[in-house]
Amino acid sequence: MKDIQEKVNKMIKKYDLDSSIEVKFIDLVSEVGELGKEILKGNDYGRSEFLQTNNLELEIGDAFFSLICIANGLDIDLKDALDKVLKKYNSRFIEKENIGSGK
Repeated sequence: MKDIQEKVNKMIKKYDLDSSIEVKFIDLVSEVGELGKEILKGNDYGRSEFLQTNNLELEIGDAFFSLICIANGLDIDLKDALDKVLKKYNSRFIEKENIGSGK
């Protein structure tokens, strides 16, 4: 993960794409929306069985890139964050037999 975060950070610096955390967050929301639309296209808005679209991988990549930019901007190591959340979910499942926070 560190390599991925460094690769994104180098690209952001190379093209002078840095922005505030708020802008990075809005970009993430926008990219997740585009991913959602691509998923809807994959099942013709719920009218058929899901088929992966040509752009689905790119939309996932866009959302991932935006999330990495937020993590980098906040100096958060994504591997550490993922390890912590997996531990949290594991504990929840042991206690409640699901990973949700609302039960």
